[in-house]
Amino acid sequence: MLEDRTTAAPSPTAWPAAYPQGYAVVDVETTGLARDDRIISAAVYRLDARGEVEDHWYTLVNPERDPGPVWIHGLTSDVLESAPLFQDIAEEFSNRLDGRVLVAHNAVFDWQMIAREYARAEREAPVRQRLCTIALSKELALPLPNHKLESLAAHFGVVQQRAHHALDDARVLAEAFRPSLRAAAADSVRLPLQECRPLTEWRDTAAPRVGQQAGGYGGYSGGYRPTSWRPSRKRPACPHPNPGRYEDGKRLKQGMRVAFSGDTSIERDLLEDRAIEAGLHVATSLSRLTSLLVTNDPDSGTSKVVKARQYGTPVVDEAAFGQLLRDVEPASEH
Repeated sequence: MLEDRTTAAPSPTAWPAAYPQGYAVVDVETTGLARDDRIISAAVYRLDARGEVEDHWYTLVNPERDPGPVWIHGLTSDVLESAPLFQDIAEEFSNRLDGRVLVAHNAVFDWQMIAREYARAEREAPVRQRLCTIALSKELALPLPNHKLESLAAHFGVVQQRAHHALDDARVLAEAFRPSLRAAAADSVRLPLQECRPLTEWRDTAAPRVGQQAGGYGGYSGGYRPTSWRPSRKRPACPHPNPGRYEDGKRLKQGMRVAFSGDTSIERDLLEDRAIEAGLHVATSLSRLTSLLVTNDPDSGTSKVVKARQYGTPVVDEAAFGQLLRDVEPASEH
């Protein structure tokens, strides 16, 4: 495990009183994106109320299973086998998070992975709120070509040295978050804080242990491929009738048909899984029956975006869709 302390630089004097008193900028690398995947490394940059770095911390974590897409994160079974288990670093991790707002790029993913690890360890993460830097960049109307971390970093002139390395990703995000936070404070922007609800119980399914790689691509039997972290599978049929189009300012309703277009910061499979779990119908194409199109580039010329314009289909971005998924209206009973 690695730790370092950094001397804070002076910050602007005017500051919204309602803003949080401290932040924990977090990045975790994982064995994949499914609910049964595990954390294999974690990094935390602690920031003060105005976004100045207080210290940072990094650790590897033994996931007790195959490491997944090594070609992405670079962490092999041999490297992870001697790493501490999550329950061994949970207390130190908690010390880093305690009393702070968790900040991450696509924060719902990092939070869910962290919450699941704590539940497995029969503990609870001391986090009550999170802040997604994708949502914050939308609030600030930053002129980004997409919502990838590299684009946010480039906008603020932050140089990324090791993409998909938890410590460097957390450093990059911390350096990009500070000017974002200051811009928000200067305009008294309300921060897009979300509640973190911890898991209280967990049941693991069987997964290959570290060192037990057998078959499959690169020795992994779980079906990972360089172009997709998850095996393709047939989606279940939506049990709810289509209630019609989404209306701006209202809630999504179970049964609504949702289509996705273009790049997303979170893997498409995971986004679709969340939509299905919420009771929505994920459509592979766009028609007059589509309730909503989710895209981060509404000005692109993709066939779905073009059809959405023709049909007048409502369009929201990924961050807004994530907010809507938190409160989906139940289907009407017939």
